[in-house]
Amino acid sequence: MIGLAPIDGVVVLAILAKAFGYGAALLAMGSVLFTVLFATRAEASVLRLARHLAVGAAIVGLAVLALRFGIRAARISGMGFKGATDPMMLGFVWDSPLGTAAVWRAVGELAILAILLTRVGQWIALAGSVAIAISFAQVGHSLGEPRELLSVLLVVHLLTVAFWVGALLPLHKAALTPTGADLLHRFGNVAAYGVAALIVSGVALAWLLSGSLAALFGTAYGLGLLVKVVIVSALLGIAALNKLRFVPALRANKRGATIVLRWSISIEMLAVVLILLATATLTSVTTPPINL
Repeated sequence: MIGLAPIDGVVVLAILAKAFGYGAALLAMGSVLFTVLFATRAEASVLRLARHLAVGAAIVGLAVLALRFGIRAARISGMGFKGATDPMMLGFVWDSPLGTAAVWRAVGELAILAILLTRVGQWIALAGSVAIAISFAQVGHSLGEPRELLSVLLVVHLLTVAFWVGALLPLHKAALTPTGADLLHRFGNVAAYGVAALIVSGVALAWLLSGSLAALFGTAYGLGLLVKVVIVSALLGIAALNKLRFVPALRANKRGATIVLRWSISIEMLAVVLILLATATLTSVTTPPINL
């Protein structure tokens, strides 16, 4: 298929590492955003969970970042896994855009650890979240033209996705708390703006990287993107059900509402995992049509 790179064991490992890295980054950023936006509305136990998720995800992100250096060295060396520890290959990776991105991401993830400190720590962690989002604009398909517009769209897209991802586990817990229904209602109102930003930035990125509607059906990148769009659409549908039906049922204290809502949020989590795998595959083994 046009624009599809060969897939071997190293590539599969690269895809999995990317998916873990993406997930850790989004969870770290999103947990911080959730903590800052709902600091006065969520119960202490829910905020505590969000802070711990941010720290844990940041630590995992740092570990995966180091692993990806070795995997990248193995891919460009042509020696398979033996190239993962080759000093020369590792030097090439460090001097590549991945090295620049790694600095941004490492600084951001270290800054997120400040979320455990006082109120000032929240703002340090928030700055770290922005740094992580910027790190993604230093590598991959966003390096095409127009570079500046692609970078801005990607940063906005990532922050809105992160807000959603980072809120899932805290909201899952909040559904069991006395004030959880109000928090979930408030989240739905805020998330509506995030969904709008997500769709606009996502469509703009897809158009700029694809170049035409025909390219979506004739290239590996386009077909992979369509798969991702289908999963995202299903996720948005579930979110709409939560906002319009399940959360109002919880606020009305309807029998079984808590169980149904928590199951719905769990399904959202599964959809996020599938999206991460699709995105990692898309950025690892395909080339945007505009670069072919």
